[in-house]
Amino acid sequence: MRVVMFYHSLRSDWNHGNAHFLRGVASELTHRGHDVIVHEPADGWSAMNLATDQGSGSLAGFASAYPHLRFATYNLATLDLDRVLDGADLVLVHEWSDHDLVRRIGQHRADGGTYLLLFHDTHHRAVTEPASMAAYDLRFFDGVLAYGQAIRDIYLRRAWAENVFVWHEAADVRVFHPVAGEPCTGDLVWIGNWGDDERTAELHEFLIDPVKDLGLKARVHGVRYPQAALRQLDEAGIEFGGWVANHKVPRIFAQFRATVHVPRRPYVQALPGIPTIRVFEALACGIPLICAPWDDAEGLFAPGDDYLVAADGTQMRRHLHDVLHDSALAEHLAANGLAAILDRHTCAHRVNELLRITRDLSRARAHVAAPALTTTSSPALT
Repeated sequence: MRVVMFYHSLRSDWNHGNAHFLRGVASELTHRGHDVIVHEPADGWSAMNLATDQGSGSLAGFASAYPHLRFATYNLATLDLDRVLDGADLVLVHEWSDHDLVRRIGQHRADGGTYLLLFHDTHHRAVTEPASMAAYDLRFFDGVLAYGQAIRDIYLRRAWAENVFVWHEAADVRVFHPVAGEPCTGDLVWIGNWGDDERTAELHEFLIDPVKDLGLKARVHGVRYPQAALRQLDEAGIEFGGWVANHKVPRIFAQFRATVHVPRRPYVQALPGIPTIRVFEALACGIPLICAPWDDAEGLFAPGDDYLVAADGTQMRRHLHDVLHDSALAEHLAANGLAAILDRHTCAHRVNELLRITRDLSRARAHVAAPALTTTSSPALT
């Protein structure tokens, strides 16, 4: 199967967590023998910021870490869809794509494209920027992949699409797995970006203040940290490690005894049941995880066994103390979290789901195209 994907970036993960799952899915499809190429805009902000922040050679790290993955850059004004979609069987378009690109690909499909066409939504903009999301022209798309039931419900309720499938993110276990032999260099590591004040108060309550009060040796990696945030980390005795290429994260996890998950406010308040990719990756690496509150509304994990949940800063201090001083508890969490990933939440599982969706949609299209032999309607695919 020839799979053509339009995403913000495959090669850059600078403030771009969607690249993590994209790489895992593209890798899994490629290893199964499918022909996969990812198209990204030549002027994409993630790649441009990575080059500015880390130097132009930083983008070369992707090629050495993922030599099996192929990408191409495009300029929207000169993009030749007839050429890039020639022979495609499946086309995925990410919701960070330009509105005009989405419209043009949809029209190309309507004008005789034989491929299946899916829109992939991996963000909270359905809640925080509904007007922008409603402006996407999805009339000629076969369906939407939504990375949580709450997102699917919004699409159906607002009639943005008819066929909407829940397709959660997952861990690329070829990259994210326990790493043996690394020296322990600290107690706690957090890998995440400061962002747009969506979780500033939460980062203080569940990360900065507990580390300071417990006197932990901690490190933070990420980007978009303002000077005020860097001062606060320094005052708490937290080392700031800056940006780190995502494929290097498993070795970093192996050097620390615990990590935390502090979700952004839109997910906690309006999109329950949607963990970020960092949850999947941490559990896949076998590091004990303690989460600030988020509602696992879809039952993806077993809170209390796969990870601990701290209701507030006081409980976060208690959980951190327990994990760092009770080796049996730490081993229990690490083993259970890893087992949950391997059982249900790898990119191989998600590719199986994707292929199932494409088979169902292909059968439905064939049924519609065939001469009517019965008055019985086809089953709903949503």
